[in-house]
This record gives sequence, structure tokens and C-alpha cells, in this order.
Amino acid sequence: MNAISIGPFMLAADRASAIVGILAFTVVAGVLARRADGSLSRWSSWALPCGLVAARLGHVGLNWEGFSEEPARILAVWQGGFFWPAGVAGAAVLLLPLVRATTGRLAGLASLAAGLFIWHLGVSLHSSVEPIALSGQPLQTFAGESRQLSELEGQPMVINLWATWCPPCRREMPMMTEVARNTEGTTFVFANQGEDAPRIRAYLAAESLDPPNVLLDDLGALGRHLSRAGSSGDALHWARRCPEAFSSGRNLARRVPPEDARTRRVKGRRHVADHLAQPTSR
Repeated sequence: MNAISIGPFMLAADRASAIVGILAFTVVAGVLARRADGSLSRWSSWALPCGLVAARLGHVGLNWEGFSEEPARILAVWQGGFFWPAGVAGAAVLLLPLVRATTGRLAGLASLAAGLFIWHLGVSLHSSVEPIALSGQPLQTFAGESRQLSELEGQPMVINLWATWCPPCRREMPMMTEVARNTEGTTFVFANQGEDAPRIRAYLAAESLDPPNVLLDDLGALGRHLSRAGSSGDALHWARRCPEAFSSGRNLARRVPPEDARTRRVKGRRHVADHLAQPTSR
């Protein structure tokens, strides 16, 4: 599964893996603080926030060209964007002033390694998923004709769930449209969620966008189908070699760093190509 359900809430599996890894780090550091060096307790309480800040700054530094145009986005941590090696390095460097004994420092590194191992294990487990069957729910074209996704099968398929009121969708649509137009051997489907044809047409015309295979999912049935199947549901899914099923994943466009439009489009094409080249089960 690519998402974990907790009651009425759903958490993307990669983020759940990160949370579990952080908990593992905290537990191991707490145990080692009692058995090896008490100063580890103070270090571990500072390592998490400092590590997160370092990871965020690492990501910002790698993509400064894009962030320099909108500095306020540096604070938009809920959109993702963390460079984990910088975070681990920041937490490790913090050992030097806070933990004096060599044994304590080694214990601190061991707790970091434990957290990384659990996080990596979680990512590996949720990335090896069975394909999700294509929905049999018919979608609508602008002309009001009924169309099923199975009619478009035969080659890898990328399905983008989007809406005109969704800010991330609006940011990603120009890049996704260009990726769709410039990627051969892959079918792109832009399934709008819950809006009518006039509103969609007006948005596309205003933005001068002409994405292929725009379909209307007026009741959000496709989104609900993916959520029940264990998708994180936040937008993008892709099919690979099996024409009867597709594996779900996080929003590919959000994996493209917030850089200038030209670089974003180039990296978007590379991400699509990389993911479609992977085996069907991830």
C-alpha cells in the first residue's frame, strides 16, 4: 500500500515510514542514554528539530534558484522538500558540542543508524506493492461521451487527478501538460475531480493549456477507488508494463523541485521516464 489508514485519516506511506524511523531513533537514543551516556538525552531532544531544519535548508540550497523567486515557500514545509543527508549530518555534528565522551558519540551515531534503517525498511516495504486494478467506472469527455480507462490501455499510463481549485494542481498543470506532449510511448490521462466542463474549459483556455485525454470524474469515483486501494490519493499514478493494472505512487510533479519552469519541465520528463522504466511491482 502507498498509504496507511488510521480511522478516518490517511497518511502517505513514505511519510509514515519517516515518522516510524524518527520514533525508532528517539527510542534507541533514550535507551542508550540510560545505559551509555546521559548526555545523549539532551542531544536527542535537539537532534530532531536541528536535523529537520538542516534537511530543509539542504533542500532549499539545492534548489535555491526556484526558492529565491518566492522566499516565503521556504517555510511551506507541509509541501515536502527535505534533503535527508543534510539532516543526518546536522544531527551528527550536534554530537560534538553536546556529547563529550567517545562512547556516547558512538551511541548517538548508532541511534541515527537505527532510525535510518527503520525508515529505509518502511520505504522498501511500501514500495513493493501489488498493482492496483484499473477502475471500471466510466469517465466523461467534454462532449459528454462515456469513456473507460481500459479503452486507453496498451502502453504505460499516467493518470493525473486534478481540479482547477487545487493550488498544487494549478502549479503543476503547465509542466504536466508539456511532459505529456513530449513523452512518447506513454498515455497521459488528466482526470478532473468533481467539476463541470465549462469551468474546466475556461481554466484551460485562460492558462493556454491543451493537455491530452482530459476526462471528467464528476463524482470523484476514481479518486475514491484509488483511496480504497491504498493510494495516497494526492494526485498522480502511473501504469507500467501490465496493461490491465497500474501501480500507484506519490505525486510525481511534487517530486520535481520548485525551480524555474524550464528546469521543472525537464526534470518532470526525467521523473516520468525513470518511474515508467521500473518493474511493475515496486
